[in-house]
Amino acid sequence: QVQLVESGGGLAQFGGSLRLSCAASGVTSNINAIGWFRQAPGKQREGISCIDISDDRTYYADSVRGRFMISRDAAKNTVYLQMNSLKPEDTAIYYCASDIVRGYPCALGSSLYDYWGQGTQVTVSS
Repeated sequence: QVQLVESGGGLAQFGGSLRLSCAASGVTSNINAIGWFRQAPGKQREGISCIDISDDRTYYADSVRGRFMISRDAAKNTVYLQMNSLKPEDTAIYYCASDIVRGYPCALGSSLYDYWGQGTQVTVSS
């Protein structure tokens, strides 16, 4: 069992930055990858980034590549999502999720992930 808790969401201005955190607890040794997803009102959940635990390989969706950066602190069992150059279309609930079954390399399909956090709201004003 893995528990995930997101934090760091809030209100940002157009062009601003926020850093989200995803703290993992439980049987973290089983985690192959952590993914970040977001869901805006009336839209489907979108995978935006993931990181492989074995080698810190990262992957980004086109919508965030060059603006967002995923990283992790192994000692703290925490994965971060640094979000820069924020746009109003980045407004969404952001979720992190853990993959314990699929393995390497990570991918952005939500069905590939097994445990989910509760989400944190990010709102970007224009």
